[in-house]
Amino acid sequence: MRKPAKPAKPAKHAKPAKRVELKPTGRVALTGLAGAVLVTGITVGTITKLTAEPAAAEQIPAAAARQEAGAPTTVESKAAAPRALLTGYTTASYFWDDGSGIRGDTGAPASGKPMQKGMFASPSWPLLTKVKVTYNGRSVVGFVGDRGPGEPSHRGIMLDLDTYSFRYLHDGGRPASKYHAGTDVGHLKGVKYEVLEWGSGRGEKGAPKPFGT
Repeated sequence: MRKPAKPAKPAKHAKPAKRVELKPTGRVALTGLAGAVLVTGITVGTITKLTAEPAAAEQIPAAAARQEAGAPTTVESKAAAPRALLTGYTTASYFWDDGSGIRGDTGAPASGKPMQKGMFASPSWPLLTKVKVTYNGRSVVGFVGDRGPGEPSHRGIMLDLDTYSFRYLHDGGRPASKYHAGTDVGHLKGVKYEVLEWGSGRGEKGAPKPFGT
């Protein structure tokens, strides 16, 4: 005969869960970051860093947007030197014609402009032609304001420089006066000339020609 089954033991009642109180720790919890992930234990300094980095990153696309919009940008560039229209070498003398009659002064300059530093004389080039002269590593930019040299131009002296330019090219110094360069040197051989712009006055463009030809 089968023994009768033992009666089942009555189920025990579950103990109530202990209540846990959370004490403030001085830390903060962030929600909603990276798909509602709960992040705890982040200090205030870390929060500042997280908020500062996106702000700095936003500056990059902002700068790119300004560039695309055509905002002006600072570009350092050097002005290109003017291209010479004519280049050559000659012997140069000096003069200062102001109507004084000193040292062979023949009167006021042919261009009608007063005698001045940077005024040159050419036997053939158009008046007001812009010229750069170089000698011994020094350069002066001037203009043709008078006619000359006269007879010396037939001996290859194709430029008359004002007294100040002549002395500066010679040794970097200053003349003794407007009428005397203050040196025994009366001519500079091998002066390089560069015509930068032809003048609007009377004369002939091209290689210099002796006076009166």
